[in-house]
Amino acid sequence: MKFGQTPLSEAEGALLVHAVRLPDRWLRKGVVLGEKDLQAMARAGIKQVLVARPEPDELGENTAAEALGKAGAGPYISASKAFAGRVNLLAEQAGVLEVDAQAINGFNRIDPAITVATLPAYARVDRGQLLATIKIIPYAAKRAFITRAAERISGALRLHPVQNKRISLILSTGEGLKPSLLEKGRKAIGARLARLGLGLAEHRIVPHEAQALAAAISEARGDIVLLLGAFATADIRDTGPEAVRRAGGRISRFGIPVDPGNLLFVGEQGGRPVLGLPGCVRALALNGADWVLERMICGIELDEKMLTGMGVGGLLKEIPTRPMPRRMGDKPGADKFAVILLAAGQSRRMRGQDKLLQEVGGGAMLRHAAISALESAASEVLVVLPPAHGARRAALKGLAVRIIDAPDHAEGMGASLRNAMGRIGADIEGVIVALADMPEVAPVHFDSLISGYDPARGHEICRACDEAGRPGHPILFGRRFFESLSASAGDIGGRDILRDSAEFVLRVPTSGRGASLDLDTPEAWAGWRGEAG
Repeated sequence: MKFGQTPLSEAEGALLVHAVRLPDRWLRKGVVLGEKDLQAMARAGIKQVLVARPEPDELGENTAAEALGKAGAGPYISASKAFAGRVNLLAEQAGVLEVDAQAINGFNRIDPAITVATLPAYARVDRGQLLATIKIIPYAAKRAFITRAAERISGALRLHPVQNKRISLILSTGEGLKPSLLEKGRKAIGARLARLGLGLAEHRIVPHEAQALAAAISEARGDIVLLLGAFATADIRDTGPEAVRRAGGRISRFGIPVDPGNLLFVGEQGGRPVLGLPGCVRALALNGADWVLERMICGIELDEKMLTGMGVGGLLKEIPTRPMPRRMGDKPGADKFAVILLAAGQSRRMRGQDKLLQEVGGGAMLRHAAISALESAASEVLVVLPPAHGARRAALKGLAVRIIDAPDHAEGMGASLRNAMGRIGADIEGVIVALADMPEVAPVHFDSLISGYDPARGHEICRACDEAGRPGHPILFGRRFFESLSASAGDIGGRDILRDSAEFVLRVPTSGRGASLDLDTPEAWAGWRGEAG
């Protein structure tokens, strides 16, 4: 590629390397300079401009990216249109993504100008989710390299879609097991299946005895049988595995190198998979059983190589009781936190007014909320908005926030969380979920939650409380709960996580009433203004 400063008289048809500010507009970088552009620059007193010109053996960035996107797409995987040298590969169905790491690494070794970044191998994905992004870094790349890269990426990504399987759940009960744990286990399994668009075909409760379990396995109607025992499986000859054998089945694997979730077993009975679940599935936090169950449902063979290979990356999250959690060696303040500001609500109770545009501190409520988050110790602030709400976007003008569109915002808070969690970076340790209609929440609320976060002590959810001890918002969730937040649905948001993971919740006291004060009606706003006087 030819690259350098060029007189305006020689720049027509070249690519503009850096954006140029003109009196009436910006010329964006990468634009092909035309006669009118050059005339406008000349009137602005510009005599030379930094440009790039592809060589004859090169393809422009968008043409190259489109070719690679077409090669990388396949069954259940589509490619977006190219823009600024980038093409995204997207899931057309929910499922599990298989990645050929050797092919992807070979692609990235062809030329530094040609890159692809993917999700981890065997990641569970939702319909429409980003699987990989292909980027041509300069404005052009050599044709020969693009041809080689296209060969590498073809077939490197394979999406295994969710199969419409019937799932049977068998719960066992024994002396000392609380009935509430049985129901908690059923709900947790149901929530996992719901993430994949499935539900339980049936569930049964039987005594924790080999013969009773064997009978239940034989009678189960599902294509996959799940066992959740009253007691953890301690050995391949324990009650659960023995029940599978008595039902005419076999056990292929007991234990996997994933923590939490290593005490599970995999087998088959009557030609269908049987999965013995560990007790940790009663909580919604990610564990090894999620990996195994997701692959089962998507029809991926769970052979010895796959199961033993789960050890790399299998330390999903240290638990507080483990003697040497990773954070003990970390430098204070090294963790990064993101604020998710939920601002896609419809203000239904405001009778035609928008509560997020009410004046607070000389500006809109939404702007006030965003500034409070920006002035905290959080690393970044994401604001979730309806796609076409110009007034709310205008209220955020000039602020260093990331705006996240929520096209399905009418579904409720869960949809907003799903959209935001899809944009959280891999280096973020925790997210702070905040509501945009709380006028007395200040930077100190966010900072107090960050200070309270301490996985080594079990403080992985930090919830702000007002001075009277009433719990409210914002709420910090650590990485342990990212999977659950990403699967949020309806208008519940993180409520189920708070309920099912109470042992991880730290109530963080804050001054005043800011953590519990939200204003939803014109009368409430009028009353608050009257008090503020």
